[in-house]
Amino acid sequence: MLVQQVTIKKPVSMAGVGLHTGVHTHMTFKPAPANYGIRFKRVDLEGAPEIPADVDHVVEVARGTTLAVGAARVHTTEHVLAAISGLQVDNIVVELDNIEPPIGDGSAKPFVDMLFEAGLEEQDEPKDYLIIDQVIHYQDSEKGVDIVALPTNDFRLSVMVDYNNPALGSQHTGLFDLEKEFVTEYASARTFCFLHEVEVLRDHGLIKGGNLDNAIVIVDRDLSNDELKRLTAKLGISQSIILGSTGTLNDKKLHYRNEPARHKLVDLIGDLALIGAPLKAQILAARPGHASNVEFAKKVRKLYQQKKLVKKYQHEKKQGVVFDINAIMRILPHRYPFLLVDKIVDFEIDKRVVGVKSVTINELFFQGHFPGQPVMPGVLIVEAMAQAGGILLLNGIENPGTKLVYFTSINNVKFRKPVVPGDQLYLDVEMVQRRSRIIQIRGRAFVDGVLVAEGDFTAAIVDRQDVQAS
Repeated sequence: MLVQQVTIKKPVSMAGVGLHTGVHTHMTFKPAPANYGIRFKRVDLEGAPEIPADVDHVVEVARGTTLAVGAARVHTTEHVLAAISGLQVDNIVVELDNIEPPIGDGSAKPFVDMLFEAGLEEQDEPKDYLIIDQVIHYQDSEKGVDIVALPTNDFRLSVMVDYNNPALGSQHTGLFDLEKEFVTEYASARTFCFLHEVEVLRDHGLIKGGNLDNAIVIVDRDLSNDELKRLTAKLGISQSIILGSTGTLNDKKLHYRNEPARHKLVDLIGDLALIGAPLKAQILAARPGHASNVEFAKKVRKLYQQKKLVKKYQHEKKQGVVFDINAIMRILPHRYPFLLVDKIVDFEIDKRVVGVKSVTINELFFQGHFPGQPVMPGVLIVEAMAQAGGILLLNGIENPGTKLVYFTSINNVKFRKPVVPGDQLYLDVEMVQRRSRIIQIRGRAFVDGVLVAEGDFTAAIVDRQDVQAS
């Protein structure tokens, strides 16, 4: 059953102080058309630049996720994104007149309340779900971080936190139904930090807007009365501070026994929104943070972009085939007698492609190369590898059929074994480097698992019309 995309019915606004920058910001949620996505808009800057909410625009992950386009930045986007994603809103404009959204009470709930006030509205386009059909694993062994995506037919999240700190201990939480559980069980979970971090964060120019009304401070050290007074003055907090006896500064009552773990899950939902599509997957996360969340989201977004490209060009699903000959002809400008790739059987966006060329006696070149002893010309094996490599240009190139790839250098080419009629060439090509319209690839050709040719190539991508004009 198709599920439609969602936006909001009307604009709705709030104002407040940003957690880290301390700036006062007026923020407005506005409806957006189908397939627009989530975008932040800095209306205080010339031209009101828009910043798409995706991992390609993440520029900083220090205690929050910062997005940017050029000089336009938005700090601490995760709580806003968690509210939008948690209510399954697909298309929305988030207008800001400053560099950071209001922090509210430190949770996603103020933004959830805004969205409910605006009202949700279905649109005419179906949701573009990313269905995870393979295991995706991110690991940072130094920080003890593990995040895994597993195939499932719905969306589930499990989070475990353990900071090796007796003040917090180990906590875990799990969300199994986004629609039923996010608002009631997770949206109100507030941001937190340890007491020993507070002064360090402030010294690094962070938490300028933080106070005991928008964050939980977990007591993990003893302070004298004089130290408490000094800390109060440094943070600019007018209210008195006590260490308390409940484990939180000023004995602040938790909304949930495992509120820190729940807030980490909220942060993860916000950062996963940067993939750019709603997920159908089970996510298991141990000790996640914004840096690890973003790195994991990058891996998943690569899969999303790859699936979109495959769907764009391959109109019929075929077992063991990524792109058939019809898809290849939609991608490459080559035609008979110079199209030398029959199908693509493996494809990792921006990384690697494996193409297949079935060599038959009907090839035109065998009439003269060589009569009575047909051998595929080495230069055509090189060309076949280059054509397979052309598939790697799909990401970031609009209308690849309008482009031509010109070799600027061919190096380290070696031919190991003749290729003859009846052979099936496997063309294994990997991306070495890509700078704008200059690419470097390395290709290897195999027959029955035996290397028959290899080489390194540099090429320039040009518009076909520019070549014709010259």
